[in-house]
Formats: sequence, structure tokens, C-alpha cells
Amino acid sequence: MYVDFDKLPDTARVWVYQANRPLTDGDVKTIQETLQPALSQWAAHGQPLLASAQVIKNRFVVVGVDEGYALPSGCSIDASVRILQDIGRQIGRSDGPIDFFDRSVAVLVTDGSVQSFALPMIREAATNGSLTPDTTVFNTLVKTKAEFLANWQIRAGDSWVKRYFKSITA
Repeated sequence: MYVDFDKLPDTARVWVYQANRPLTDGDVKTIQETLQPALSQWAAHGQPLLASAQVIKNRFVVVGVDEGYALPSGCSIDASVRILQDIGRQIGRSDGPIDFFDRSVAVLVTDGSVQSFALPMIREAATNGSLTPDTTVFNTLVKTKAEFLANWQIRAGDSWVKRYFKSITA
């Protein structure tokens, strides 16, 4: 069953999927139009799941499920991954599908947009000052809605990225 994200309890389990490039408003509309009915039918071992999704900053898809209502299973989680892969292919462009499993570091730029640094480029970005300990990074490792609300945007110096700042000062 689909529910508004705000209606999920703070204990709801969340998954944050990061697109490898910015999404257009049309992409966002397609994602929402595809995810809502898919999550309305989402189930684990025949038990409906109470779930929601939202697209944030035209770059992230956040899927949440109320585990107090019903627990998702490995198969149901795999199904949600397949849905996002299908959506990525559906809204792909001439240069390929949208990859919602991007592992780059996404940061908030001063104009409010999102910029990402591929993992091999993080050290260089830290060295040249493009990425500083005070840069806001998006924490895609959050596990619950409460953690998402409190720690979704954090200082790079308070995230796993901090190891790159230590290596340039040593």
C-alpha cells in the first residue's frame, strides 16, 4: 500500500538511491508515476507493505517502508531494486540509462544544486579545495526515516569522506 512519505513513522526503513546524473522534471514525473503504483502492489510473502517514495533535489530517490506494518523480505527488496533499474532504462538518454546505484560522493553546491565526485576523484577534490570538511554531503547510508531527517545532509568532515582530508594533511 502506498502512503505519503510524511505519514511513515520515524522508525520506517529507508533506502536512498542516487542517480548518476541530474534528473529532469520529466524524469521525476515518470519516476513518481511509476513508483507509486509499483509500491502500492509491493508485498513480502503475500503481505502488503506500507511504503512510500520521494524524489529529492532531482537526484535522489528515497524509498521507505513501515517495518511495523510488515517486514520486507529479501525478495521484495530485490523487486524494488529491479523497479529502479527498469525506471533507469525507461528514462535513459542517448548516452545510456540512469544509474540509481551511483557510488560517487554527492555534495550540495552553493547554488543549491548537487555535484558529484566519482570515488577516484575524491582525493583530488579534497586536495584542490573543491571538497572541504565543511562541504555538505548527502548521506545515502541512512537506515531509518528519523536518521534520514536528522542526518541526510552532513558535513563532509563528519562523514566517511573525512579520511581524505586526513590523508592530505599528513
